[in-house]
Amino acid sequence: MAWLQVQTAGLLLTLALQFFVIIAPDTGLSGTVPERRDSVDIVKKESHPVLVRQKRDWIWNTISVTEEREAPIPYKIAQLRSDRKVAVRTFAIEGEGVNQTFIVDNKGNLYVKDRLDREKKALYHLTARMYDGNGLLIEDAGEFDIEVNDINDNCPVFQEEYKGSVMERTRDTVVQVKAIDADDPNTDNGQVRYTLPNGQTSGLFEINYETGVITSKVSSLDRETKSQYVVVVRAQDMKGRESGCIATTSVAITITDANDNIASFTKRKYEISIPENLKVNEKIGVLELIDLDEDENKQPIFSIPSGTGNVFSTEPSKDNDCILVLKQALDYETQNNYTFTVRVEERLEFAPAENLNVANTTAQVTIKVTDVDEPPVFTLSVYNFSVPEEQMEKTILGRIQARDPDGIRNRIKYSILEMGLPFRIDPTSGQLSVLSRLDREVEEQHMFKVKAEEENGGLASFAEVFVKVLDINDNPPELTANDIFVCENDVRNTVIGILGASDKDDQAAHFTFSLARPSSNFSIRDHDNNTAALLVKEGPFNLEDSSEYSVEVLISDGGQPVMSSNTKLQIKLCQCDTKRIFSRCKASMQRMGVSIHALIAILLCILTILVIVILFVMRKHYQKDSLASMKNSGEIHEQLVTYDEEGGGEMDTNGYDVSILTSACNDSSLLRRPDQRSHSSMYAMVQKPHQLSQPTACKGDMAAMIDMKKDEADHDRDGFPYDTLHIYGYEGPESLAGSLSSMDSSSSGSNLDYDFLNDWGPRFKTLAELYGADGANYYHQY
Repeated sequence: MAWLQVQTAGLLLTLALQFFVIIAPDTGLSGTVPERRDSVDIVKKESHPVLVRQKRDWIWNTISVTEEREAPIPYKIAQLRSDRKVAVRTFAIEGEGVNQTFIVDNKGNLYVKDRLDREKKALYHLTARMYDGNGLLIEDAGEFDIEVNDINDNCPVFQEEYKGSVMERTRDTVVQVKAIDADDPNTDNGQVRYTLPNGQTSGLFEINYETGVITSKVSSLDRETKSQYVVVVRAQDMKGRESGCIATTSVAITITDANDNIASFTKRKYEISIPENLKVNEKIGVLELIDLDEDENKQPIFSIPSGTGNVFSTEPSKDNDCILVLKQALDYETQNNYTFTVRVEERLEFAPAENLNVANTTAQVTIKVTDVDEPPVFTLSVYNFSVPEEQMEKTILGRIQARDPDGIRNRIKYSILEMGLPFRIDPTSGQLSVLSRLDREVEEQHMFKVKAEEENGGLASFAEVFVKVLDINDNPPELTANDIFVCENDVRNTVIGILGASDKDDQAAHFTFSLARPSSNFSIRDHDNNTAALLVKEGPFNLEDSSEYSVEVLISDGGQPVMSSNTKLQIKLCQCDTKRIFSRCKASMQRMGVSIHALIAILLCILTILVIVILFVMRKHYQKDSLASMKNSGEIHEQLVTYDEEGGGEMDTNGYDVSILTSACNDSSLLRRPDQRSHSSMYAMVQKPHQLSQPTACKGDMAAMIDMKKDEADHDRDGFPYDTLHIYGYEGPESLAGSLSSMDSSSSGSNLDYDFLNDWGPRFKTLAELYGADGANYYHQY
């Protein structure tokens, strides 16, 4: 019917218009609204003039063709027609797919030569033209479209895997799924609908039929029962009709955790043993809990309802278990067993808790305290005492007490750690007393430690002791004054200086000033504010005067007891101008003062020097006595050998004293000790050869010594003789005897005859007697 309408419309308009009519006999589409063309087409050709055509109306139809039709032989989809009566005419088309997909013959028939796919290309835009036999353009048909009609040749496709989650015990959106259908979405072919097949999850989840949004259907999902579900989603095009194509996918749904289970103790009763010396804030033990929720939702709150909450407390561990902590010191002797209850609670997101009926929310804890040997415990950690200064010795300050906390109750010994303190503590009672006088001005507070130790060297503990020395009024006031001087021209009541005072005591003092002795020249005016003025009482003064000016100032501090001081104040005499600015002052005698400590040091030095001098004198005296005893013990010959000149013989009494020799001969006491028997001298052991004649002179120890020394020199060639060269080396040049040294003596000199000495004169008579005597008879008398 549509085709006949198009034919009829073309016949009616043929006479009025010259145009091409496009007929689509094999489609069911009606013609489109006419399109008026106002443009003038100008066609150029090389051998013809330019043709000008009147404005015409063109009618175009949209050509439709169904996709996926096989075209082993091109099939016709439309025809191009013209009302021009041209014997020979040809048609041409231009645009997308021309000659590959679409072709036209000389009659204007439009063919499709290839299979069309709407999903690849749904619309083709072409242009048709008509030419005469000479190839001249007769009609410019303009543009037209070929629309490819869709068929349901594609199924829905899920392009990804879907996973969703929803919190337990909630009704909420899980996830949205989407299936893509390549068919025309404007037709039923491309419109997809979603459903959940009946199964185990059909009662728990639901899906939106058009949008594909999956939601939880119930609020009874429990992660602790089942934490994951798999839901199958079916997508079907054709709006879900049975003729539609179906696609399915699996969606994994995770049930997330909510804090809907309360933590539970793993046991109902706990028993823990701890030593009594456990430190405060130390951990006692851990009460383990179990929570069905995830770790992040394990949020227990602990409490101890009973009164033992002051002794013990709870805190969560890093795993949110219950940690018991000691809050007060334990004492086995006072209480050795504690029993209390620990409760656990939680702030749940959903109440009541899922496991409320099976959870152990309370646990009974028993703490057993074990006994340990503990050091003594002081009644106070710090002891404070106070005592006035200058108290008598053995003043009791107070008592320091410590006890043995153990059941044995050992005795405790007290001692002070620091040495040299002015305090003493009774080792048994702990009574603290003053050992020596205290002076607050020296040290205001004493701090030391007292040790309390169990007997027999047991455990010990320490306590700090502070002793504050209280001030008493025990220091006299001291005068403070600037340089005091008086001018020659000072008149009566002239202030020559301001007096003040200071006190080492810590008490508030009210100083009063006065003169200890009346002065004819000066007076004091007390200001009653701890100062006073020194005034001129009688003047004037003369710088040439030899008098020295001073006053004795008496100061009282007004304390209890009252302390006062008497200070002599020197006053200089100066020559001043009218403004009391001195230009010259008279030098005054300066008193030298020595402190008690310096005086004691000086006396100690003097005493030490005196002791040293006495010891030195005694030592010298002892040395003299020693020398005298040595001289009296027989060493008489030392006097002789010290002379460096020849003696004058027995007649020479000026060179040396020969009385010693005589006394040695007549009195043998020099050679013997009074308390000993007489015995032969050591020199008597020297035997001389027998001589014919006996000596007539007295022979003492000197002769024996000379014989012994000579004999030693004769027989010892390696040793020097006793009479060395510097003593007896040479005689005087005028002597006829020559040298007496034994160095030139013959080794056999002991056999020489010395009788020739008698011929030398009287001076050698004694020597001749000594060396010429018979040895046996000579020594017989000794």
